[in-house]
Amino acid sequence: MKTKAMLGRFSLYGFLKNQQYYDPFLILAFRQMGLSFFVIGLLVGFRQVIINVMEIPSGAVADLFGRRRAMMFSFAAYIVSFLLYGFTGTGAVNGTIVSPAILPLLFAATFCFGVGDAFRTGTHKAMIFTWLRLEGREEERTQVYGYTRSWSKLGSALSVVLSAIFVFSTSNYIAIFYFSIFPYLLGILNFMGYPAEVDGDLKKDQSVKDVILHLKQAFHLSMKQASLRRLLLESMGFEGFFTVCKDYLQPILKSAALPLTTALLLHDHLDEPQQVALLVGPVYFVLYLLSALASRKAYVLVKMKGDEDAAARFLWMLSLLILAVLIPALYFGWYGIIIPGFIALYVMQNFWRPVLISRIDAHSDEVMGATVMSIESQAKSFSTMILAPLLGLLVDQMDLRSVGQLPFWPVALFGTIIAMVFVKLPKLSKP
Repeated sequence: MKTKAMLGRFSLYGFLKNQQYYDPFLILAFRQMGLSFFVIGLLVGFRQVIINVMEIPSGAVADLFGRRRAMMFSFAAYIVSFLLYGFTGTGAVNGTIVSPAILPLLFAATFCFGVGDAFRTGTHKAMIFTWLRLEGREEERTQVYGYTRSWSKLGSALSVVLSAIFVFSTSNYIAIFYFSIFPYLLGILNFMGYPAEVDGDLKKDQSVKDVILHLKQAFHLSMKQASLRRLLLESMGFEGFFTVCKDYLQPILKSAALPLTTALLLHDHLDEPQQVALLVGPVYFVLYLLSALASRKAYVLVKMKGDEDAAARFLWMLSLLILAVLIPALYFGWYGIIIPGFIALYVMQNFWRPVLISRIDAHSDEVMGATVMSIESQAKSFSTMILAPLLGLLVDQMDLRSVGQLPFWPVALFGTIIAMVFVKLPKLSKP
């Protein structure tokens, strides 16, 4: 398939995948349903449990039975989750669903979302790297993956504008789950145009025994090889923590929305969701545009620092600095530092992800590409599974006891400790 056409399909995948209109308001939607931060943390943790259970087998299935089929199944699972979240959230707010049924339905929706994540995460990256090998362009891993990832962030920038307009117009955080269904249907159509070559080296008549054997070989490689073990730990530290940390920006923006609208003399004219949308929309739009630029220019950072490992160390040190500054900022409620600080973490993560994925691919085996990528995603999920309810409980306690202007400062403290550990680790050896 022609280079531009294939890059276009890879980029369209990310653009459509990130039309998650609920995402900038997810925590606020859960809060509107009456959930505590601890219960929200349990839902996030449960999602990671499902990803942990399904992640590696899904990668093995994708490697052996077809990555395109795995991606289409992933998007179908997402669509079911959106339907369940929207139905349950609407029923919880309107009182049409009895309280004991709300959490089981939310856990069912989270289960479907976790299955979708498990079948997607490592699989599409492996398709990109297989295509690069077929084209003889392995040295462009960071640049090409960063380019396609930048389109994901441009998709996020568009989605936050559309979702903010919707919330401002309707004062409803929940109904936007339904609007995410249409782009995911288009995503399934996009996968139908992928060439068969990106499925990898498929074999006919695969059995469950073949999947288990393939899984054992990939897991053995990841555990035996010191460089892969190190990269999995880095993923757990950076990616796992960021997954938990990033969504706290939503309640922070909600807290900042009241003084903003008061200063603009709009407080008496807007209800709470409208006030939040007025701040969330612009902040997330800028955040996603900067994230897109970071993903696209990640290879430039690698060139500046000499290689991927030096770039990763630089990002760890920058992360340590930002998180350390966020501790007092969150404690004292300095929004002028907090909001730029969270945006900086988002931007850094989008430098980090292409660099990490390129490092993992360089240290792994092509035949087990999707499986090793899934192991990485599972390691990240395991970290998130532990941190999400723990940090949620700490935030609830700080909020209950009124310790600090904002209750989110323990999140920055945790992140600072994690970053300090990895800054002190020696440089990774070459593959």
